[in-house]
Amino acid sequence: MSALDDVCVLDLTRVLGGPYCTMLLADMGADVVKVEPPGGDFVRQTPPFHEDDDSFGGYFQSINRGKRSLELDFTDERDREEFRSLVETADVVVENYRSGTMEKFGLEYERLAEINPRLVYAAMRGFGDPRTVSSPRQDEPAFDLVAQALGGIMHHTGQEDGPPTKVGFGVGDIFTGVLHAVNILGALHYRDRTGVGQFVDTAMYDAMISLAERAVYQHSYTGENPTRCGNAHPTLFPYNAFEAEDGYVVIAALTDRHWRNLCERMDRPQWAVDYPEASDRLAHRDRLEEGIADWVATLSVESVLSELNGAVPCGPVQDITDVYDSEHAHQREMLVEAELPHSEETVTIAGTPIKMAKTPPSPGERAPLLDEHRSEIVDREDAIHSSRHETDSSPVGVTDGNPQND
Repeated sequence: MSALDDVCVLDLTRVLGGPYCTMLLADMGADVVKVEPPGGDFVRQTPPFHEDDDSFGGYFQSINRGKRSLELDFTDERDREEFRSLVETADVVVENYRSGTMEKFGLEYERLAEINPRLVYAAMRGFGDPRTVSSPRQDEPAFDLVAQALGGIMHHTGQEDGPPTKVGFGVGDIFTGVLHAVNILGALHYRDRTGVGQFVDTAMYDAMISLAERAVYQHSYTGENPTRCGNAHPTLFPYNAFEAEDGYVVIAALTDRHWRNLCERMDRPQWAVDYPEASDRLAHRDRLEEGIADWVATLSVESVLSELNGAVPCGPVQDITDVYDSEHAHQREMLVEAELPHSEETVTIAGTPIKMAKTPPSPGERAPLLDEHRSEIVDREDAIHSSRHETDSSPVGVTDGNPQND
């Protein structure tokens, strides 16, 4: 038994944030049907491709594992009707179209809720949906870069004397996708208590403001406009990356105990006496940071870690090959193998960070080919409708014993 093995999700999302959200649900056991437009999610055609199989690229493979694919054309009434039939037994519909798109097909929340009042309809957009709270940017499209720029993330990322810089990975998409999964699970819990579904939405702009929470309270408390400070922290010290002989090490000696340990390892015992409080260290951060940097610069990364591990929070700045070599990553199953559709080769993708003792999530099979599961999805729906028809025509008081049909 998995945590969500009784949950059926109709996934209309494309690109990164939405598919990442529904992948998390699939990892926890939900049956996620990826409903794709003609030609499929355009990310299927995004490189890199494996030399032995170009069915879809690594981008698509990485965030669509464990899902089933069904191709539907919403401009065709027959396909819209097919989708409506799926909605009858679904628990969740997830989409990340621009506001108003589903209305063009007559498949908006209000119409689908008439078909299935228990439905949780989850919209992930750049600027939210007026059904919850309106926005003056409601009709604008947004991608990760736009969300990072608007939400203050770029302004706070990078070196102090450098330009605004986006976070290297798509936090505007992925963080929003994670919050969207939380949103969906909250609505499902409410539905299980009341029997009533609802509309929920998660906006990328909102998510980035939430991610930049530190800047929000700093501005309120100080009246200042916080800006970039590289790898340092504006209010905590020492908390930075330092260059060793053969790489970089991060050191985060935030407590008094950590500070005393750091001073001892650096053979600077007087510093622990002269700067015993966090406020003392913050006031003299430039001088102290220079001293730490000078000490680290004389050592290898391994030597710094050997001196500090167990006494001071620290770690090497790793590239992805280091992650591949990490015992932690392998033991925690954060690197998993996925099959290629037309090859005996496998590729490595990131595992699931969600761990549970009783219902452990499990990354599912490889990402699906376009429309790969049409027969099993359509056949299942036909069987359900046939069963319902037989039940509806049964004499009064006679049921099939299934609590869902009682």
